[in-house]
Amino acid sequence: MAVATAAHGGYLPSKFHTSLPSPPKIAAQIKPKPTPRPLSPPPISISTNPAHVNLIHLRELYAVCNHSCHRFPTVDAAGIVEPVDELKLRTAVSHSSVVVSAFTKPEFLTAQSFTSAELTNFIGIGGDWIRKVAPVTPENGRLIGFGRAVSDLGLTASIYDVMVHPALQGRGIGRMIVERIIRMLTSRDIYDIAALCTENERLFFRACGFGDDILGSTTMMYTRSAASYSKNGQMVSAGRKLLLVPHPRELTK
Repeated sequence: MAVATAAHGGYLPSKFHTSLPSPPKIAAQIKPKPTPRPLSPPPISISTNPAHVNLIHLRELYAVCNHSCHRFPTVDAAGIVEPVDELKLRTAVSHSSVVVSAFTKPEFLTAQSFTSAELTNFIGIGGDWIRKVAPVTPENGRLIGFGRAVSDLGLTASIYDVMVHPALQGRGIGRMIVERIIRMLTSRDIYDIAALCTENERLFFRACGFGDDILGSTTMMYTRSAASYSKNGQMVSAGRKLLLVPHPRELTK
């Protein structure tokens, strides 16, 4: 009888106490981790005037974002893409149907890690500090975001080169740029709008209202080289690429 009392009354020897499992936590006791709030963008200015684009600053933005205009860029051992050609970039911007740029004061690039509340306090520090940083304009701001679209101005358009300075990514600036591009295209009654993007950018464009092509179209890029080209045609050099000139017989097919 004494043994039964010891077993059920909690008088087990101390060496057995360590083997008893701890009581499981109930769901109410488990506190979920708070979801981090998205960082707010600093004061920015959005421009649709191509004249506001400083090509030197735009090339610097391409470089800091490691973004290439080419579908087959040359990449060095460190994973850095080749710089964009300034003359070709000037031509591309001038012939784009829509150009959208985002600007902020250079001071905010050093405050990119602040939360919205901290940023408000930061702006309020020091006498006329707020006068120095606001309002932001393309003239007194720094280019921190860019995007453009090419269109036939009647039926279709394609969006290219959407990028935001890495220090300010994740704050909704890229979405502002895409939304402004879409607004300008749809105001011209152009709704067939494509976005040429990588697999990593698909979620971003989905958040901007893009979806899979209902026609099931797949983007294909010209990749033929002189070695793989048929002898029945001619190959003409055109800068970085080779242009395929079909044989006269093929023109009748």
